[in-house]
Amino acid sequence: MGKLLVFQHVPYEILGTFDPMIRERGFRVRYINFGRDPHAEPNVTKYDGLIVLGGPMNVGQVDEYPHLATEMRALKTALEHDIPIMGICLGAQLLAKTLGAEVSRCPEKEIGWYDVTPTTEGLSDSVLRHFGGTRKIFEWHGDAFSNPPGAIQLAGSKAWPNQAYRYGNNAYGFQFHLEVDEALVHRWLATPRYVEELSALQGRTDAETIRRETATHIEDLKNLSKDVFGSFLDLIRPSKDSISMASR
Repeated sequence: MGKLLVFQHVPYEILGTFDPMIRERGFRVRYINFGRDPHAEPNVTKYDGLIVLGGPMNVGQVDEYPHLATEMRALKTALEHDIPIMGICLGAQLLAKTLGAEVSRCPEKEIGWYDVTPTTEGLSDSVLRHFGGTRKIFEWHGDAFSNPPGAIQLAGSKAWPNQAYRYGNNAYGFQFHLEVDEALVHRWLATPRYVEELSALQGRTDAETIRRETATHIEDLKNLSKDVFGSFLDLIRPSKDSISMASR
């Protein structure tokens, strides 16, 4: 039985469709909720995999959110110990920053459903290959990363070319949200901070458009997330300590 560590920032950015897959495979999961415990100092070396979720803050807000520096130290340690990593949205930005990439404001926010296209490398990647080609993927971000030095660019969109990357064999950053289901999208559309962000787009999209497009695309996204996240979980190998504890 493997052990996964999950970094969470706000209560409304969760594992979503990733959660039942993790539990079905028998992983034990520990959450570090930095919103409730901003001074936590997790030891990632005790775990077989690390997942860093999204959040409305950005990587440059370390003075306001000191835990962001803690997370980047933890990511550096995980990279040094070859621990598989999945960074989603803010998590991908934190991983990119840790790897030396630039994280900056997007010229235009991506909120809603967008075409995401894998690169040639993405089509052959063990995790991203399930895209098969351009897919409608859910996005909600105003910051984005340059491709980290030494990383393989795996996917892009028309608005922002760096949507996914892999560093080494098992560290992934996804700017997009494969983990959402319909209920989670609707929850974000009712979250005051996100309602304000959506309103600031001044008509480029709106909640009703996103609800309508979600009804059209969500089943395909859930099927894709099952394949992609499943392949990522295949990369996680329980440590000897995990195996021995599971056998007791």
